[in-house]
Amino acid sequence: MQVIHLKYPLEYEKINTEAKVMALGFFDGVHLGHQAVIKQALAIGKQQNLPVAVMTFDKYPGIVFQKIDAENFDYLTTLPRKETLMRELGADYLYIVDFTSQVGRLSPQKFVDDFLVKVGTKVAVAGFDYTYGKAGIANMEKLPEYAADRFEVVTVPEQKFGSQKISSTQIRAALDKGDVDQANAFLGYVYQTSGIVVHGEARGRELGYPTANIMTTDGERLPGIGIFATEILVQGHWYPSMTSIGRNVTFGDKRPVTVEVNLFDFHQDIYGENIQLRWNHWLRGEVKFDDAAGLITQLATDEKNSRAYFKK
Repeated sequence: MQVIHLKYPLEYEKINTEAKVMALGFFDGVHLGHQAVIKQALAIGKQQNLPVAVMTFDKYPGIVFQKIDAENFDYLTTLPRKETLMRELGADYLYIVDFTSQVGRLSPQKFVDDFLVKVGTKVAVAGFDYTYGKAGIANMEKLPEYAADRFEVVTVPEQKFGSQKISSTQIRAALDKGDVDQANAFLGYVYQTSGIVVHGEARGRELGYPTANIMTTDGERLPGIGIFATEILVQGHWYPSMTSIGRNVTFGDKRPVTVEVNLFDFHQDIYGENIQLRWNHWLRGEVKFDDAAGLITQLATDEKNSRAYFKK
């Protein structure tokens, strides 16, 4: 997959403008609804013998429109993670638009002309709620009018998991509650974050459960406080583990939130390693114990439950 960054005004001589199917969306999370859009584009591409591109933005548009504070917005998928997922789905090109206020001010017709027609779009595929400006005048219902028969428009309907709508908003809400099981069901894969192993208080080692303390990637959304069955990617291998997101309240109040991973059957020094974490299953909430002995007993149960989860 070729990744192409687009800055406005576009320099078309530097952009692949051959005829193509274009999947449109911000795709934060690349969840099952997003996957339906991309898979529809891939099916059309195969049918019409056309390459398939995905067009997304480098940042959440609401940040540019000042609807949300950039410092308080955490992504389900950072750009590198999004690139990985698009590559795994089979896209030929990924266009990443530098979403500036200039792009945000474009009229719907100008956006369609400059970012779709001139880039070679022959079929545009997007979800039913995709917008490219003000929702009232720049939605999927209006897109055929702006396309003016220069490309075909395919709208993918709302996707549901059971009776629930699949959306990035729903996934963020589930993660905030620590409900990674629900988030994973909507995503269609196990939620994943990244970070670096750093030095901590070494309290886990004293308790008999040494942990890798993780400095997580800025701007990447973490699940809420709790204890989880996880997998950690270290030096190219995934290891089963259990992970705590919490304040270690047994050892004091108002402590900072930390991410600590206890790797099973692993005894190497990995300080400074870049890691990936898969959030497989919620085990329990954080509990304040009367003493370290009570915590150690609970950690033994957590390990037993985590190992049973992965064995199952």
